[in-house]
Amino acid sequence: MSSQTTSAEVKDTLSVLHEMSTILDTGLDKETLSILISLTEKGINPEALATVVEELRREALANKGKEKP
Repeated sequence: MSSQTTSAEVKDTLSVLHEMSTILDTGLDKETLSILISLTEKGINPEALATVVEELRREALANKGKEKP
């Protein structure tokens, strides 16, 4: 986003993106979504980020199954 973008505009944009994320059932909260957006703005490949998120979710699910009751 440009340096002239206001804080209110950023919040509005994040809200819209979070709504879209919710509709698509991504499971991303606003904070995580904000971090991912920031990383893509810094040049990180969005497809690579998606792959990392998917892998972290798989690992978390696998570890959850290993927890003791």
